[in-house]
Amino acid sequence: MLRISRVNSLLKKNYRLLGQILNQKLQGKGFTDLRVSFLEILIYICENEGTPIKKIGSACNLKKQTMTSHLNELEKRGYIKRVTSSTDKRESHIFLTQYGEKFKSNLISTLNDLEKTVNLLIGEIELERLEMTLENFYSKIHQNDLKGTEAAPESFLGVINEEEVRYWT
Repeated sequence: MLRISRVNSLLKKNYRLLGQILNQKLQGKGFTDLRVSFLEILIYICENEGTPIKKIGSACNLKKQTMTSHLNELEKRGYIKRVTSSTDKRESHIFLTQYGEKFKSNLISTLNDLEKTVNLLIGEIELERLEMTLENFYSKIHQNDLKGTEAAPESFLGVINEEEVRYWT
C-alpha cells in the first residue's frame, strides 16, 4: 500500500475513534441527541461564537449542503440559533442557545478529561509533536491545493519528512 494511503487511513481512523469516544462521553452527560458528525461544527462554534455560516463551513472543510443540513439539525435540537447580520441581510451568524451554552460547559470539561487521558497514554510532548506535525502537513497540502492534480507540484515534494511518517505509522 502506498504510504500516503496508509497515512490517510490512520488519520481517518483516529478522527473517527476520538469522535466516537467524545460523543459517548457527552451522551453519558445527557447529550444523547448528537451525532459524531455534529461535533466538529459544535466545537468550532463554541470556540468562535457569532461566526458567519460560510466561515464555519470553510473552517470545518464542509460542503455548503452538508453544512446547511447539520446546522438545521443543530438548530432544531436547540443547540444553536441563527442571527441575521445587521450589515448584510443575506448573511447569518451562528450563536449558542442557552442549551448550547450548557453543552459548551460539558464539552470543555469532557475535552479536558480526554486530553488528560491521551497525555497519560502518549505523553504531553508526543501529543504536542503530533499536533504540530498534523498542522504542518495540512498547511502544506492546503497551500499547494492538490485537489485534481495528477502529480504533486515541485513545491509539495518533501512536505512529509520520511522519518516522521515512519515514526507515526
